[in-house]
Amino acid sequence: MSRVTLAQWRMLAAVVDHGGFARAAQAIHKSPSTLNHAVHKLEEQLGVKVFEPEGRQVRLTEAGQLLLRRARQLLDEVDALEDVAAQLREGEEAEVVLCVDQIFPSSALAWAMEAFSVSYPHVRLQLHETVLNGGVEMLVAGQADLLVSGFAAAGHLGEPLVMVRFIAVAHPDHPLHALDRQLNLRDLKHYRQIVVRDSAQGKGRDAGWLEAEQRWTVSHISTSLDMIERNLGFAWLPETRIRRHLDDGRLLPLPLEAGGVREAPMLLIHQDLDRAGPATRAMASLLRESVSTCPAESQLDHR
Repeated sequence: MSRVTLAQWRMLAAVVDHGGFARAAQAIHKSPSTLNHAVHKLEEQLGVKVFEPEGRQVRLTEAGQLLLRRARQLLDEVDALEDVAAQLREGEEAEVVLCVDQIFPSSALAWAMEAFSVSYPHVRLQLHETVLNGGVEMLVAGQADLLVSGFAAAGHLGEPLVMVRFIAVAHPDHPLHALDRQLNLRDLKHYRQIVVRDSAQGKGRDAGWLEAEQRWTVSHISTSLDMIERNLGFAWLPETRIRRHLDDGRLLPLPLEAGGVREAPMLLIHQDLDRAGPATRAMASLLRESVSTCPAESQLDHR
């Protein structure tokens, strides 16, 4: 067992913070003699002088400065631990596992996570960025508390969150643009399509693949975007991820007869709404708020 109590370290810090025993005693509602005894006892237990006389006052010795720095770290950790215990006592979860499909607007997700960190600084957040069935698979397996996905999960109710628009795009120098006419499915099949891999471990799906003669499959939308920028193929990408690229001409929409623009409704799905703790409910609320709060997502169709 530690020979020095937390109370003694707190009293030592108070004496330093308030500039003496008398002021510290008044601030923390202890008598000066109690503080004096606690500090002298601390010195006796440690075998180290923490204060030395300086006129009518005292000041920290070099050893005292070192000990106080370490003690403040200890006291901060104890305060944080007590905060966590208080939140757990009120029923707050220690961790929230969130699965979000990569097509969900990134700025909205960042806004929600930042706001969550302010309200629940001690709750761990596990974020899984999934594709297609990956998030649904985790939710059904009981591995996620909350899911944002374009697919419904069997046995779970979801609520509409936001509509994400996809645009078929390619580099301005891609041969498809050189055709200088409206394009059809036969045109697309002769060129490489960049497809994002389903993150599900079980049976996945190739949503959006047109059976092009060449197909490159990647694991993240950002990789797909990079490939398109390098003129290595074409793809349907979320408008929120490519708006700047379209505005500055780095990418051009493909002039398709039909299907050049697609929309995917995103759902917000709880693992078990009745058993969801306050942190999980708060994250769900922040995700709802995020799609109408983030200016960068103003082009989205909120539902």
